[in-house]
Amino acid sequence: MKRWGLIFMATLFGLILARGQNKEVLYDFLEIPQSLLLNPGREMSYEWFAGVPFVSGVYVSGASSGIVVNDLFADDGIDINQKVRERALNNLSKRDEVNGIFQIDILSGGFRGRNNPRNFYSFGLYAEGYAINYWPEDLAFLGFDGNADQIGRRFDLNHLNASGQMLNVFHFGVNRQMNNNFTLGGRLKLYSAIVDFNSTNNSGYFLTDVGQNNLLVNTLDANMRLRSSGFNQLFNVDENGSSLTNLYTQRGFFGGDIGLGIDVGVTYHLNKQMLITGSLLDLGMIYHTTDVINYSLQGAASVEGIEVILPDALSDPGADLWEDLVDSIEELIPFEETDDNYVTLRPIKLYSSFRYNFGKQTKPRQTCDCELNPDANPRNLNYLNSAGIQIFAINRPRGPQAAITAFYQRRFGNVLALKTTYTVDKFSASNIGLGLSLQAGPVNFYIMGSNILSYGNLADSNFASFQLGLNIISWTPNL
Repeated sequence: MKRWGLIFMATLFGLILARGQNKEVLYDFLEIPQSLLLNPGREMSYEWFAGVPFVSGVYVSGASSGIVVNDLFADDGIDINQKVRERALNNLSKRDEVNGIFQIDILSGGFRGRNNPRNFYSFGLYAEGYAINYWPEDLAFLGFDGNADQIGRRFDLNHLNASGQMLNVFHFGVNRQMNNNFTLGGRLKLYSAIVDFNSTNNSGYFLTDVGQNNLLVNTLDANMRLRSSGFNQLFNVDENGSSLTNLYTQRGFFGGDIGLGIDVGVTYHLNKQMLITGSLLDLGMIYHTTDVINYSLQGAASVEGIEVILPDALSDPGADLWEDLVDSIEELIPFEETDDNYVTLRPIKLYSSFRYNFGKQTKPRQTCDCELNPDANPRNLNYLNSAGIQIFAINRPRGPQAAITAFYQRRFGNVLALKTTYTVDKFSASNIGLGLSLQAGPVNFYIMGSNILSYGNLADSNFASFQLGLNIISWTPNL
């Protein structure tokens, strides 16, 4: 019971804390070093930066599409069974989901090259976890209503679709100013997965129809699979005389499943006031070889219940007809457990933006022109205002998800910067985000959130997110 309580709490924690990975407020927020994680090709004006361990980047969010907590649990006098039927069963489809992510920077930093100041090197380690669960539309009806009044209806097993992962990500990146208008960046990532589960690409159906030898015939045609790694050690952590901390340290630092990935990004100035950016993140995979447990259900069978054929049945009155039925079904649709290694692909993310800078121009803190012509370098013109459009997309098991964001940023000298966003995606058409970056000497503090209008009543919101961090930044020119 304790083991199942542990997995239930971990799953619930992941689903409550997480959302769709779009960090629209942080993207291209140049005053904040952590925006480099979203675009390794962003423009860099620091001499060096160092994140305060464990608090340089903390991000949590939660979301669901099609339903909110208040739909089911509000104290409105409506029976819970009626709410489930009207607001869940009759309203949600297989494309509705609960998904999410949390991310915590454990270590982060970066520095400008001494011999070639046009290069900026970054490194770090962060912990990440995500979970996504699509609404199992047909199976929810089957579980709630049963199959007695569903003669002839096929319940699609493909509606079962869920996956999740927790891992550490070690990374090292290079950002290079190619010329006055063009910046290119790349990042190498080493993944150390702690736990993983996925049940996707299932197929088959369950059907109840009129029988020939009995009243009803039930048919199951299944091709289903659940793959997992790391959970056996997690469930037996007490029995093994270990602890969750030791397990995390072991599997999160290359004692678990290992993977490799890359990020790429670019910034290009169209002129002194207009520029475009883009990045592709997590082009990689993880090879799961440790503590692997896989379950599969494959085959087809039609059953009309226990058939008693007289007078033949009288010749063997002690026969266990129920056990014979179960054995025949298991032979036709074997349920198997294996420890075969498997590969998972990381969820690829795409960012892109167009930005227009305008208003008063002020000299930035840094004066490093990185051996380029300062009069021709648009970086040396620090505009107080920026506005533009951002696009985000992420690869998901049921196809890509996209979002579009309009943003405006205002700088108040070299001390304060504010960014506000308006985002439209599958979760909301009224998502307003707000971010603040405060620079007090070398100390940079930032805080931001998405869908801030929902903060007054999170139970009535499809999602909300929150992020903050603390860094030390050197703006000293490298001359």
